Amino acid sequence: MQDHADKMDKFHSFGRSVSNIPLPEQFTYPFHYTPHPLSVIAAEEVQAYLLSRKDWENDLEQGKMFGVLTVQTETGELGFLAAFSGILAGKNLHSYFVPPIYDLQQPQGFFRLEEDRISAINARIKQLQADKEYTDNKNNLTETIRQAEQSVNEAKEQLKAAQKDRESKRQTNPSEVELANMIRESQFQKAELKRLKQQWNDRIEALQSKVKAFESVIEKLKTERKNRSATLQQQLFEQFRILNAREEIRDLCDIFSETEQKVPPAGAGECAAPKLLQYAYQHHLKPIAMAEFWWGNSPKTEIRRHGYYYPACKGKCEPILKHMLQGLDVESNPLSKNIHSDTELEILLEDEYLLVINKPAGMLSVPGKMDLDSVYQRLAARYPDATGPMIVHRLDMATSGLLLVAKTKTIHQNLQAQFKNRTVKKRYIALLDGSVLSDEGTIDLPLCPDPTDRPRQVVNKEYGKPALTNYQVLERKPDHTRIVFYPLTGRTHQLRVHAAHPEGLNTPIIGDELYGKKADRLYLHAESLEFKHPVTGEIVHVEKKAEFHIGNQR
Repeated sequence: MQDHADKMDKFHSFGRSVSNIPLPEQFTYPFHYTPHPLSVIAAEEVQAYLLSRKDWENDLEQGKMFGVLTVQTETGELGFLAAFSGILAGKNLHSYFVPPIYDLQQPQGFFRLEEDRISAINARIKQLQADKEYTDNKNNLTETIRQAEQSVNEAKEQLKAAQKDRESKRQTNPSEVELANMIRESQFQKAELKRLKQQWNDRIEALQSKVKAFESVIEKLKTERKNRSATLQQQLFEQFRILNAREEIRDLCDIFSETEQKVPPAGAGECAAPKLLQYAYQHHLKPIAMAEFWWGNSPKTEIRRHGYYYPACKGKCEPILKHMLQGLDVESNPLSKNIHSDTELEILLEDEYLLVINKPAGMLSVPGKMDLDSVYQRLAARYPDATGPMIVHRLDMATSGLLLVAKTKTIHQNLQAQFKNRTVKKRYIALLDGSVLSDEGTIDLPLCPDPTDRPRQVVNKEYGKPALTNYQVLERKPDHTRIVFYPLTGRTHQLRVHAAHPEGLNTPIIGDELYGKKADRLYLHAESLEFKHPVTGEIVHVEKKAEFHIGNQR
């Protein structure tokens, strides 16, 4: 009875009739999806609940990922489960949401107890580092080393001056007595310099010994902290015993042993999607459809927009969900379909050295992990005698437009150098999902990959590579903006991030499901290319207008 009560406590019936909504034929592919209508209704109910929690306003304002899972009971009743990623309002247990797979916050659990021990070690390290005797000795050591260098250098200069003076006297035919005196003087001065160095070394070593006494204890504590943290992390991951639809169980260490990184990243298993599926399997609820949405402000580096749906993260969730979804009939990855198998590549310019093609949206520039059609494969078959990499630069799979191709390695090197030196002029047209206030400007936001959620890029002003984009608004309509981008650098997802980021235009490109909302396509098109022909030296300009407009973007 308790299990049934607990199940019904987390199981939410829909607040309105959903009997007219057909169930999906397959479960949601979590890394690339359009939310099913049932998921949308469930998400709206969760969002209404969040709005009712006035006591959570400050916490929710910081931003949090939430998830919904439409489920069916053994008696056929339809409802949904809700979850959040990580911790909400300082807790990971809330009555409305499913519990974590493993509760890190159990007061008497090994995690909290060991965490307290590690915290005590941290406190002891800080105490030692701030100890007055330690800091005084460190400062005295630094000053003594400075004084020693100055004193010894001055003595060396005096010794050099005396040597120079003796050399001058030797040129005046001194007597044997004078020569003997000069030798004794030289020996005495050298001995004095040696004694001076030894005196300073003795003082420095005495201070170093005092400093080392503290630092030895600090290093031992740091080593203990490191070992305890590693052991705790291992023990913690072993507690995450993950189910799948076949009732098979694997812990996180086992799951991630098959990945490139071999070990689970921090926070693995604490996202909304694994929590939802784990609870459903434990309580014999059949998963029907799933979706995750962001609520609140965007993080400083990532791009998350309030109320938008997002795919599951790759770094933390992909290996876990690969296991958890076994036994379910899951939708195929939409990106695994060759949608352009019957599409002929449009060649806009060609000579014996190079060509420019119009890449359709949805086709890869170069082969990827999946065996999908790509521009490179098409051209390699068309030009079997071509040498070198051929593809000079790349466009995202979802981006359409001009792609420059070299037929020889030498031409490829020349054109790549032009891109590297920023002499190639590029122009992109995009439709933005909102209004941009300024008419033109420059966006300067350095970018680097998100290591836990590739291919997503993040803004990182410390580690990111420079990324510069000029822009100009062409047309404004209600809720939409037509814009031209002039990228001065060529970073991955540069235009997409610069458009969507709060410090950029804060207006994502329509159809950008990574940084905005999914649509029928990504409304970004490489419209124009201008470069210097590697052989003739002439300036080549190629243009292909975008085939989308404000009126037909949906």
